[in-house]
Amino acid sequence: MTTNGVDSLDDLAAKVDDEFASHRGSDEFKTISLVIDTSSSERPTLIVHVDGKEAESLADEIEVFLTELDAFTQREYHSETDIRLLATID
Repeated sequence: MTTNGVDSLDDLAAKVDDEFASHRGSDEFKTISLVIDTSSSERPTLIVHVDGKEAESLADEIEVFLTELDAFTQREYHSETDIRLLATID
């Protein structure tokens, strides 16, 4: 368990969902989508897909939040408005 109490990707996803809930409205286009990729049993990954005009600044905020929770992050840029943050925990 990390010092901030996140001991699973499910916990990490829930914290991201709570913190950035305003960007995940159910009746509209979601600026943030969350997926847990378990295709690698050695290193499951939380994928935070950030989409929209403000993708870069929102990805910055989310990345800071993830690192405060002791997650390791990596970015994938698919375009200026399509960014994926890959987060793993020990």
